Amino acid sequence: MQLAHPPFRADVVGSLLRPSPVKDARQQQQAGNLDGDRLRSVENEAIRHAVACQCQAGLQVVTDGEFRRAWWHFDFFEGLQGVEGYDADQGIQFNGVQTRSRNVRVTGKLGFGQHPMLEHFRFLQSVTNGVTAKMTIPSPSVLHFRGGRNVVSVEAYPNLDDFFDDLARVYKEALQAFYDAGCRYLQLDDTVWAYLCSEEQTAKIVERGEDPQQLQRTYARVINKALEGKPDDLVVSMHVCRGNFRSTWISEGGYEPVAEVLFGSVNVDAFFLEYDTDRAGGFEPLRFIRPGHQKVVLGLVTSKTGELESAEDVKARIHEAAQFVDLDQLCLSTQCGFASTEEGNTLSEAQQQAKLELVVQIAKDVWGE
Repeated sequence: MQLAHPPFRADVVGSLLRPSPVKDARQQQQAGNLDGDRLRSVENEAIRHAVACQCQAGLQVVTDGEFRRAWWHFDFFEGLQGVEGYDADQGIQFNGVQTRSRNVRVTGKLGFGQHPMLEHFRFLQSVTNGVTAKMTIPSPSVLHFRGGRNVVSVEAYPNLDDFFDDLARVYKEALQAFYDAGCRYLQLDDTVWAYLCSEEQTAKIVERGEDPQQLQRTYARVINKALEGKPDDLVVSMHVCRGNFRSTWISEGGYEPVAEVLFGSVNVDAFFLEYDTDRAGGFEPLRFIRPGHQKVVLGLVTSKTGELESAEDVKARIHEAAQFVDLDQLCLSTQCGFASTEEGNTLSEAQQQAKLELVVQIAKDVWGE
């Protein structure tokens, strides 16, 4: 059975490969040869085309491809009051490759204010032609996790409990602001829970003096506080990401270490889970998904390479997952977006389109029209 409201049986995670005109325009702006108005014009045209491509694939939901961002997370955080970006000593280490050196830190009291991404959403909404517009932002836990206490001003927040309370408040304000702008489908992108599944990454957490189990409880509390009192017709999903930079990854390990807290207590409407490789483990942790309206969007189609999966293999895996959570609570998507940073993954735009079309066709075969 198809769904009238998000998440949809065939859904989309968020980012899309940046078209050459967008990449060129951003480089020209950075060089001082293009003003902001001209850049926005180029982005607007590219977003219109991206929406048309997603609709052509048969999707009921579209994003702006995150075309106005360089990073999936830093751009949003730098738009918050009390947060600044800076050039870090080194980039984020992926499997065999490192990102550009960038990070954010909390320098003062947090606030949402008139965030520039509200206008980004309004533009997307204006060009959707009746399909659902989806907004993606980083999850609140991402602001704290990578640097911990070291990226949160002691002067602004001598007590980290106060920081987490403010973080929840700011995200509650963000949800309401996007809702007031017309958003009814918002996604929190969260790499942290995948890190907490990884023995290598949790060892690093312990080394810096933090307790991975306590972090799970803290992040769950912050997210749930942000969700308290959200409008009933605002769907909030969470994408649990294992890292996505130039088709590489960071964390590996099944969801079992976080499943009881994440699936059993975090009150989002849907979880987008990456299941495109053996690094994600089996479907057994899905037994903690609560029966009812909460959905699991299975990321069984990889966005990291252009080769198309076997539709029959994907269908078999969907039914395998249905041994642990009702088939009616399952949906399908690619495992991640196609360009978490502006560099993008190593596949073509034509291959990207074919992946989206494959997701739609498989969903029709499994759940019907």
